[in-house]
Amino acid sequence: MPATAMRRFVQESALSASARAVYDWHARPGAFERLVPPWQALRIVERCGGIEDGGRLVFDARFGPFTRRWIAVHREVVPGERFTDEQVRGPFAAWVHTHRFVPGSEAASRLVDEVEYRLPFGAAGAALGGAFAEREIARLFRFRHRRTRDDLARHAVYAARPRLTVAMSGASGLVGGALAPFLATGGHTVRPLVRRTAAAGSGEIAWDPARGTIDAAALEGCDAVVHLAGENIGAGRWTPARKAAIRESRVASTRLLCETLARSARPPRVLVAASAVGWYGAPGGDDALDETAPAGSGFLAELTRAWEAALEPARAAGIRVVALRIGVVLAARGGALAKMLPAFRAGAGGPIGNGRQWMSWIALDDLVGIAHAALFEESWNGPVNAVSPEPVRQAELARTLGRVLRRPALLPLPAFAVRALFGEMGQALLLDGARIAPGRLTAAGFPYLAPRLEQALRSELGREA
Repeated sequence: MPATAMRRFVQESALSASARAVYDWHARPGAFERLVPPWQALRIVERCGGIEDGGRLVFDARFGPFTRRWIAVHREVVPGERFTDEQVRGPFAAWVHTHRFVPGSEAASRLVDEVEYRLPFGAAGAALGGAFAEREIARLFRFRHRRTRDDLARHAVYAARPRLTVAMSGASGLVGGALAPFLATGGHTVRPLVRRTAAAGSGEIAWDPARGTIDAAALEGCDAVVHLAGENIGAGRWTPARKAAIRESRVASTRLLCETLARSARPPRVLVAASAVGWYGAPGGDDALDETAPAGSGFLAELTRAWEAALEPARAAGIRVVALRIGVVLAARGGALAKMLPAFRAGAGGPIGNGRQWMSWIALDDLVGIAHAALFEESWNGPVNAVSPEPVRQAELARTLGRVLRRPALLPLPAFAVRALFGEMGQALLLDGARIAPGRLTAAGFPYLAPRLEQALRSELGREA
């Protein structure tokens, strides 16, 4: 093949969904966000139309130290069967991606992605970057097909239930940024709560927890509310002012929302609210703690008790309330894992303190699945520990992350250094830990996608074994 000729890549997968259902998933808002791999830094700049001839998507994609603007236009759209994305500006000399949805039976189909592309800089670009491009494109589409299959399977569980209108706080955060597009691809309508004037026709709901204001009328008629907003507890030392801000962002905002819902003439059927495994305090010893365990002591436990207590007005009004006690969320784009990655990629990672503290973690995509199930499972009430069934000690987390990244993980961060650098926050978040068990999820038979640590890290970082 001449070095400057168009190259061709094909990925094909059998799916347990009709061709129409797979096409519809791709055509709904949120599909592009769901198909962006977590290790890819990307920012959507503009959308013009949807999956229709002439529809356009503009985004910035980061490749190493460089950011390139990519403009793609939809062409050759045949609803239920196919559509093509063509790069009109971007990092490739040419890129034409055709999506095909091939019927198999009423509940089965084949998803076929075919890409024809040409690398920039002619023969030199093909010689220097050809093998790398092939590997990265294959890596991308393996992820995309796995994500499509998994999302469709999760939506299929509740396909017979009516589609929901869901008000969501924190929709642009780490968890909300994954949950909102997931719900949208399932045909649900997500209405973000925003701390500014709501854009006309956007479905946004204005609120300002600091001032105690919220557009109560806009909340009327929502079927469900997901409350994820809150100040980042790991963003700095816990000074008295910082603690007060953290508490205010969680407790006051939750109380405002729940009191408003309680007064509603048409309240939602369910409120799914973020809480935290900080409820159990730390250090928690080696005993596994499920939802029946009492609250612990310390700032995090006191904060979480007040946070969950602020949900009471909604519960008293007859709204089903689920408090997700969330563990350490493993996500390449934010949270603890994103902060660890630079050091580990440089070969400078290792255990923190003595490494024996428990890390009760959850893969981001499993947290999305748990929140989704909580919207529909009528038997879920009260606290639910949103953690993996296999917590690990911190030293095991360090070893596993090093193995996944193919880097040594031998440089410890001593406990005295953590305390000197981060004070009480470092002690609570990095040196203490509790072994949390997902008692209610286990009893319900929740189907985790990544129950094991190495599996979760490889999936999130695109590092196949």
